[in-house]
Formats: sequence, structure tokens, C-alpha cells
Amino acid sequence: MKRCNFLLGLCLLLMTAVVASAQDDAEVRISVDAPPSTADVALQQVQLLQPDGSAFAMQRPLFITDAGDGSGRLFLVQQGGRILVMNAGDYVVSDFLDLSELVTWDANAGGYTERGLLGLAFHPQYATNDLFYVNYTDRQGTSVVAEYRVSADDPDRADPNSARILLQQPQPFFNHNGGHMDFGPDGYLYISLGDGGSANDPLATGQNPDDWLGSLLRIDVNTAEGYAIPDDNPFVNGEGAPEVWNYGLRNVWRFSFDRATGDLYIADVGQNEWEEINFQPADSPGGENYGWNAYEGTHVFAQRVSAENAVMPFAEYNHSEGCSVTGGYVYRGESIPVLQAVYLYSDYCTGTVWMAYRDSALDWQTNVVLLETGGQVSSFGEDEAGELYIVDYSGRLFKLVPAS
Repeated sequence: MKRCNFLLGLCLLLMTAVVASAQDDAEVRISVDAPPSTADVALQQVQLLQPDGSAFAMQRPLFITDAGDGSGRLFLVQQGGRILVMNAGDYVVSDFLDLSELVTWDANAGGYTERGLLGLAFHPQYATNDLFYVNYTDRQGTSVVAEYRVSADDPDRADPNSARILLQQPQPFFNHNGGHMDFGPDGYLYISLGDGGSANDPLATGQNPDDWLGSLLRIDVNTAEGYAIPDDNPFVNGEGAPEVWNYGLRNVWRFSFDRATGDLYIADVGQNEWEEINFQPADSPGGENYGWNAYEGTHVFAQRVSAENAVMPFAEYNHSEGCSVTGGYVYRGESIPVLQAVYLYSDYCTGTVWMAYRDSALDWQTNVVLLETGGQVSSFGEDEAGELYIVDYSGRLFKLVPAS
């Protein structure tokens, strides 16, 4: 590991200032006066096709995203290790990268598992540097974050021999691997890692910022070897692992940045009763403690664990309404104007799509039902235009469209 140099930090600061200035000029909407309803939004099922025109059946789909390169393509992650690429507009899929020989065996078996290929993120400069990043559980049960490069002669095919391992985290149990990744508006890569698994945080990782488990990491991948630690990471000078951005998390299943404001939304899967979503404003210096396992949501969980500085979630729901939260995105597309500035999220067990938004007084309104998918929502996804997709673990893909 290396420390970021001064020039890189200065460049990132200037980039952030330019983005903030552009956002100010555009008068970014952050509140909602009249929230949308089911009458305003519909789910359009996307029919995926193979190159020969026949239907394509997804297997354990977990995520969908874009490359930010202007191509309009979408990339679909399957838990068993395949990344599929879809051409803009026609949804014809082909293999982009197949890591099925690397991921843990149970990701391609028939039973339930929380392991496998869990995350995909494209470098902000992917259009020019061809780099992207994956997060998977390997055959030894270790979480691996690796960099890959697209093929030199085919933009729809990655080079399987280009892997550069950035970091590895042994997983003491079979569950709570986290696995999501995304680049923030600051250009750094954020990585979620669960608390290590089992139940009730037996290794006490949630309230321990000295290790990576139960945390969100923040690293700089713009190095020839390994990665660098951003100079402004909260624990760069001690009192925690330098890679840790925030902690007190049980098993983050999808986080996202509001593309208009830079605010961070972190959906954290609960233990026995409460699912939660945490909010980190764009100007946060990091270091937040989100409370696990002293708290589950806003409720005391382990009475003998102290977390006096815990930041409470802005949204939560109990297990009468679901069992496992799936984080989504703040809508910033153009096709459904009434949905602007609304954060969407769901639950894996019920498939209900909820809204959270700030009203005209900037007070949070949460758990407002928008849609029922009737499926197992494993993820949301965002395309280059800010339009949203919903991934059903049973094999369906939906796009949010105007009801008309």
C-alpha cells in the first residue's frame, strides 16, 4: 500500500469542486412536494435474448450496472461468476467475463448461499483506461477484490488473464460477505464487507474499526501496484484500519451515491427484527459508527456493547414487512419526472418497492409503498441516463417506466 500523493489529492479536490459547481447551477432537487404513487410508475419486464434470437434465462442474477463510457451498454452480474454484457436498446446478451472457475462452489450449486460473484464496478475513466473491478468469494471462502481490463480487440469481452488482485479478506463464516462496490464522486473505490458472519456478531467486528469486517472501505486504485490510502480517510493516522471509511455495519447489501448530490445511502441487513438504511451526506469526513451490534436499527441489540457515538438510520422496518433489505438508488433519470429525488429500496423476501424522500420541510418520509414486484429483489441498477432497473433473483429483469 502507498499513501496518495499531494497532486492526486489536489486533482480530486478540484474535480469535486467542479462537480459541485455544476450541481449548484442545475439547482439539484433534494425534496419532494407531491410524492409519486403506483399510478405514476410501472414495471416493464425486459426480455433478454441470446445472439441467435432465442430467450436468455438468467441464473441467480445479483446486480446490473453500466460502464459510464457512453456506449449505453448494461452489464449483468450472475452469482455463479458470469458477467454478461447487453447492447444498448436490444438487450441481446453475451459473455463479458466468466469467473465461475474462481468463485466458491456453492454459488453454482442449488442451495442458498451468500457467496459467489457479488460486486462489479467500472473505473470512472473506463472509456480511456479499460479498467473494471470485481468482488467475489473464492474457493477458499476469501473475499477477493480484483482489477480486470477489457480485451484489446473486443470491447464486449474482458481479458481473463489481466487480473490484478487488490485486496483479500478471509471470511470466518459462510455468510455476511457484503460484496458491493462503487466509485464515489471523489474517484475512490468504496467496498462493503460484512461482519464476518454467523449470527449476533460473535467476533465483535462491528464495533471494531481496526479490522475490515463490518465496514465500508475506501481505497485509491490509481496505482501501479496494490492500492493507495486516501490522505483524508478517517483512520489514516490511527484508531482504526486506514482503509476503513465507516463501520458498525452488519452486512451491507447495496449502497449507492446520489449522482446529483454525492450523498451516500447504505442499506444494512438486520439480524432478528430490523432492517435499516443509513444516510451519509456528501460533505461527511467519514468515520461514522452505524451502531451494529450495540444496535439493530434504532433499537438496542447487545446491551453490554457500547456505541455512544452511533449514527442512527434514517429509515428502518421490522420483519413483519420483510426479512432482508435491498438498497437502491435516488432516481435522477428523465423519463419519470415525478420520481426525482426519491430513494427507492426493496426487500428480498417480499419484493415490495418502497420510497424514502425528504418533504418540503426536509423531514424524511420513509417506507412509502410504490410497487409490488412479486419477486425476490436482489438488486437495483442504474443506467447511464439515470433510469432504474430491478433485478429479480429468480431470473427476471424489470425497468421502471412511466405508467402511461
